[in-house]
Amino acid sequence: CVIFRSYSFFPPSLVFNEGTFECFSFFDRYLPNSAVRLLTPTIPGIIMPKTPCTAKSFKESLPPQPKMSTAESSSSSPSYKCSQLITERFVRSASPLNFRMVGVKSGTWVCPLICLLYLLAFLQVKGDNVPITLLKSAVAEGAVCLDGSPAAYNLAPGSGSGANNWLLFVEGGGWCSTVNDCVERKGNFRGSSNHMPPVSFSGMLGGVQESNPDFYNWNRVKIRYCDGASFTGDIEKVDPATGLYFRGARVWRAIMKDLLARGMNKAQNAILGGCSAGGLTTILHCDSFRSLLPANATVKCFSDAGYFIDAKDISGADSIQSFYSDVINLHASANNLPSSCTSSLPANKCFFPQNVVATMKTPLFILNAAYDQWQIRNILVPNSADTNKTWGDCKLDIKKCSSDQLQTLQGFRTTFLNALPGAGSSSTGLFILSCHTHCQSGDADTWFAADSPRIDNTLCENFIAHIRRWEFHSDDHICSFLQPIGKAVGDWYFGRSSAVRKIDCPYPCNSSCRKVDSNSMED
Repeated sequence: CVIFRSYSFFPPSLVFNEGTFECFSFFDRYLPNSAVRLLTPTIPGIIMPKTPCTAKSFKESLPPQPKMSTAESSSSSPSYKCSQLITERFVRSASPLNFRMVGVKSGTWVCPLICLLYLLAFLQVKGDNVPITLLKSAVAEGAVCLDGSPAAYNLAPGSGSGANNWLLFVEGGGWCSTVNDCVERKGNFRGSSNHMPPVSFSGMLGGVQESNPDFYNWNRVKIRYCDGASFTGDIEKVDPATGLYFRGARVWRAIMKDLLARGMNKAQNAILGGCSAGGLTTILHCDSFRSLLPANATVKCFSDAGYFIDAKDISGADSIQSFYSDVINLHASANNLPSSCTSSLPANKCFFPQNVVATMKTPLFILNAAYDQWQIRNILVPNSADTNKTWGDCKLDIKKCSSDQLQTLQGFRTTFLNALPGAGSSSTGLFILSCHTHCQSGDADTWFAADSPRIDNTLCENFIAHIRRWEFHSDDHICSFLQPIGKAVGDWYFGRSSAVRKIDCPYPCNSSCRKVDSNSMED
């Protein structure tokens, strides 16, 4: 914690002028009352906090906050941007800090220093861009994206004790079920490596030990998703009118071949994971991935928001079954789905994890929200079923659902839980949160942060409330003994816990749930 004692020295000519105090005092709104504030009498090159002070004395000593002008409070103002940076990149991802300005005779260097500290913290949390590998040599084999561009992945090499360990994480992004949908993808990174933006690794792929202690030094790979069918399609002929290549299965084989040649064939530990459509990819390819690696390697799979269930929509129709059937038929995916499932069920049934997991041999961890945003929007309440357009607000924000809509969502949760592997599946790990969210493992905030989502969080908070009544010292992070997602996955993978099968209580019981940006729906 660092406290700045004055803000009056900032000259108006600096980029952060009258809104500076508002920007940094923005911190205090996100700190618990019990957080310790520290006072430093000077600012040397490295700021060293000295004397602790209570939250009460800190708040009482604050000078009046200047009112921000309309220009400063707009989304384009420096102070607004600064406050957003602090909130999104620092407060939620790093240790809690609290700032006041420091009065010094020559303080013009302090603002740049502060910004530098923020940037360093940002880089530590988010990581540098990871180089992309384009498999140009595999183009001749037909292993290409929808537009014919090369398959791609990003690799951060392992080091030290993780040099022979591999974590593969498959990018999400839905599916294309019609020619028009797939043609549209040719123009963006969902269907072309020519349009893939740079990526940095965070969350489960993060390279910082403090925020990803179990996997930070492994060989970490992000497999880029550009085929629109969870790497299952394979059609030789290309329609010249559309120029579409349905070659997802070939892309998968080409990437596996290349990674094996880079050292994955000597893996001692390996995880195949993914989010959303990538989470489904993980389940569909899990056993075949296991067969590629040494017999003595520990190989497990991890699906984040990829457990899409076979359920009727609110009108009683099997919309998701129909959708998956269209995907399979368009991409000719049937021959590349797990034979352990297709040998007894129709191909469109084998796009549903609940029917594949029953015959899987490789251990699997399922991370999912019981009120998954994508599933509520597309399985339970697709647009075709919401003829009266009454579900729009509820699908975007569960807090805006009516009592009848909430009852429907509780029924969907029950259906989801019933579709999960039973307690007899000892090798299957579960972390089922009662959050209205989708992917949760790709962000440091939700993977391992001090305030990341936890199960049984409400029970702990009730305990804190009781001890505060008796004026015992307490910390809002006392609930950190509850497992964050990253800890639960690590305990399951390394066998530190005999069984990691956690299922949350029904909404709205868990106050640790976060509202996620809709952009994370396809991460």
